[in-house]
Amino acid sequence: MTAMLNEKMNDKDRFTTTELAALRSDLLQGGMIDSYEAAELLQVFLMGRGYGVSPKAALDAAGRVEMAGCALPVLQFELENLAMVM
Repeated sequence: MTAMLNEKMNDKDRFTTTELAALRSDLLQGGMIDSYEAAELLQVFLMGRGYGVSPKAALDAAGRVEMAGCALPVLQFELENLAMVM
C-alpha cells in the first residue's frame, strides 16, 4: 500500500515520485558538472516516456535544476514544462 502511495500522481503530474527520484539520482551521480550532459539526460528521460523536448529548452532547464541543487519540486516543475506531447 505504501508503494502505491509513493507512485500516486495527481491529475497534473506526469511523472511518479519514484521516476523523479531515479532521475535526480542519475543527475547527482554525474555531478551535473556538464549542463549539456544534464540536458541530454532530461531529454532521454522525456523521450523515453513519449514526450518531445526542445534541446535548447532542456539546456535552460538543466541550468535551473542545477542552480536549485536538483531539488525534486524544481526538477518536476521543469520536466512538466519541457514535456511536449507528441
